Amino acid sequence: MNKTEMIEFVLLGLTDRVELRGLLIAVFLAMYLINILGNGTMITVISGSSQFHTPMYFFLCNLSFVDMCFTSVTVPTMLSNLISDKKTISYPACIIQLYFFIVFADTECLLLSIMAYDRYVAICNPLHYITIMNKKVCLSMSAASLIICFLNALLHTLLVYRLSFCNSNVIEHFFCDFTPLIKLSCTDTSINELVIFTEASLLVIVPFLIILISYFRIITAILKIQSTGGRQKTFSTCSSHLTVVIIFYGTLIFMYFRPSSSYSLEKDKIASVVYNVVSPMLNPFIYSLRTRDVKTALQKKLSLIFRW
Repeated sequence: MNKTEMIEFVLLGLTDRVELRGLLIAVFLAMYLINILGNGTMITVISGSSQFHTPMYFFLCNLSFVDMCFTSVTVPTMLSNLISDKKTISYPACIIQLYFFIVFADTECLLLSIMAYDRYVAICNPLHYITIMNKKVCLSMSAASLIICFLNALLHTLLVYRLSFCNSNVIEHFFCDFTPLIKLSCTDTSINELVIFTEASLLVIVPFLIILISYFRIITAILKIQSTGGRQKTFSTCSSHLTVVIIFYGTLIFMYFRPSSSYSLEKDKIASVVYNVVSPMLNPFIYSLRTRDVKTALQKKLSLIFRW
């Protein structure tokens, strides 16, 4: 078989309708700026207030940083392709984009499971919370998550790098994702698919199971509280996290863990926008609006800025 070396790919983007280009640029630029501003504000507020130097807010600060990076991997490229008529991405840039997309997607999964465990310890073992979730443990969990995600992304990226692309170079997506790239390959992708559904699934399913078990124990503990006010106050400490989990995991599971017969290009693009753009943008608002301490600290920061 005659094989040609792939130099670049063509990203078709969200739609080929030219009349929607201006609207898409405005919408996604606004969403990206809101993401950077919102998550950057969360990091500033949490790191600048001593009352937030606790495990819960430490992981929330990490989540905000990951959300900023996660969206920055794909949205700038998409905006650049929308603004210009040239919708290409070089082969090395595509591989690099895929690598960091996997890194931050996996890191978000692990962080959400760690945060669920943190809430479980705080609610079900409050007397031992400081001992269990000490500074060393928190730093170790964060570092371990990053190392695991970087190694996992390296594995998948190397497996994609070994593939040959001899026919079309058109990716029917707005970034270099697994499914579109594998579909373009003219070589055997069985190893890639096997690794995706085994090793990669562990980094999604295992954290998801940790979240489910943690919230089962949390809900059980909350139901044992006698007063209604006590139940509401206790549940409010983890309601923000639960909302973020539902949005992120709902779209992620729909995207990658459904029968191939139900594959739909348009639905996949919408799901990708939700977990890659919308969810990271909403996370700081969910936490700031549903967490009284964050809302109060944010109001103080804003009042100082405007007063100055």
